[in-house]
Amino acid sequence: MPLTWRTGTIIKVIEETYNTRRYFIEVPELESFDFVAGQFVTIDCPIHEKPNKRWRSYSIASAPDGTNVYELLIVLVEDGQATPWMFDTWKVGTEISFRGPAGVFTLKEEHLQQDLFLVCTGTGIAPFRSMVHWLLRENIPHKNIYLIYGCRTQKDLLYFEEMKNLGLEYFHYIPTLSREEWEGKTGYVHAIYEAYSQGKPHSNFFLCGWKNMIDEARQRVVGMGFDKKAVHFELYG
Repeated sequence: MPLTWRTGTIIKVIEETYNTRRYFIEVPELESFDFVAGQFVTIDCPIHEKPNKRWRSYSIASAPDGTNVYELLIVLVEDGQATPWMFDTWKVGTEISFRGPAGVFTLKEEHLQQDLFLVCTGTGIAPFRSMVHWLLRENIPHKNIYLIYGCRTQKDLLYFEEMKNLGLEYFHYIPTLSREEWEGKTGYVHAIYEAYSQGKPHSNFFLCGWKNMIDEARQRVVGMGFDKKAVHFELYG
């Protein structure tokens, strides 16, 4: 069944970092915009005549809360087409065309009965933020959750204070920086999940980010002896 295109209205914009914005979008025609944590919406950007060159998909960064507002986390790709247009034109009051929610990158009951490794880079944190806030809000039982988040430098970290102070039981927030020394972990995400998953044979891995990171992580996780069915991923770009 094809998804319906809807009109959303931007009601708030937050400059999260020097190149990343949080957009809060209201869906006036609905009392409640219902979705499952981890799903995405597709935006129609008037940047090309062909639909497949206009559409951009973004994971919903907020958790379902019964309202008709959802949040998108968008990083400016300076040599891209869509995000420069968004950063130039999206203001409070701007109407956008979108469809969704869609996607199966979501937590099932069986996933929550095992340790979870949520591995991401950059704005790939968006669906995981939705998931952990959903678990917290609904008080859903779960095992250990390791959010392993890779960025280049401290100024690139998204939702840093929020994740650090989340208050979710059995939640381990492990940011790592690849190009800057700091008080936390350094290096790439791969060494982190490899170390923390030792001795945890019954685990699930959710990966979100650019293709290169996901390809390497899938190979490494299976190489550690985990079943490939325990690896779930969402590609960006």
